[in-house]
Amino acid sequence: MRPGSEDTTHFGFETVKIGEKARRVRGVFDSVAGRYDFMNDLMSGGLHRLWKRFTLARTGLRHGDLALDVATGTGDLAAGMSRQVGPDGLVVMTDINAVMLAEGRRRMVDRGIVGNVAISQANAESLPFADNTFHCITIGFGLRNVTDKPVALASMARALKPGGRLLVLEFSQPSLGLLQPLYDYHLSQVLPALGVAITHDAESYRYLAESIRMHPNQEEMLQMMSTAGLDECRYFNLSGGIVALHVGYKY
Repeated sequence: MRPGSEDTTHFGFETVKIGEKARRVRGVFDSVAGRYDFMNDLMSGGLHRLWKRFTLARTGLRHGDLALDVATGTGDLAAGMSRQVGPDGLVVMTDINAVMLAEGRRRMVDRGIVGNVAISQANAESLPFADNTFHCITIGFGLRNVTDKPVALASMARALKPGGRLLVLEFSQPSLGLLQPLYDYHLSQVLPALGVAITHDAESYRYLAESIRMHPNQEEMLQMMSTAGLDECRYFNLSGGIVALHVGYKY
């Protein structure tokens, strides 16, 4: 639900005009792109790699399949899927942010992955692909930055082939009550402090922390995926619910 009115949405805890959010999110990721992977390792203690490995184990992809990684960032999920689809398949990496997309392309070349990967700058809310195209679509830690999440989920569902699946990996709400105070402290204090120390950019990491707090919880996300037209929707809590993987199928 958008705060304030139909013309506004949230940018972290701040209410902004809908048209302004994408520009401000772009500014955040322009700022952090060069240190994005290093900061992910630092902020999660390396756990983000395990969360992504868990996600990749559930793509259902086979050699020759087509996959899409939305909000690809530096391409960790895309790299894993490129190995799953093999040389006869294709993984399309999309991101609304040109700087992040360029960083992702550079990282793929560094990994030696070039033959079965394509790049497309695109908005998750209006993906420029035909209906029923992909066997699997992933979005890792990107949905909370999208202005209209239901529209983005519907756009991804539209682009899935019948029988295909959508995997949404995102920060969520701890399922263990004891974790909540530690989680809140990490988001409100540790992330901005790391932003200052490593990137000299507290504001970007303050926004990222606030965007996590504003993101729908596990059950709300489950309902949003069902409303987008996906079936058999379920989620897996990872690290005590700090992160959740939501899975939905198109039939």
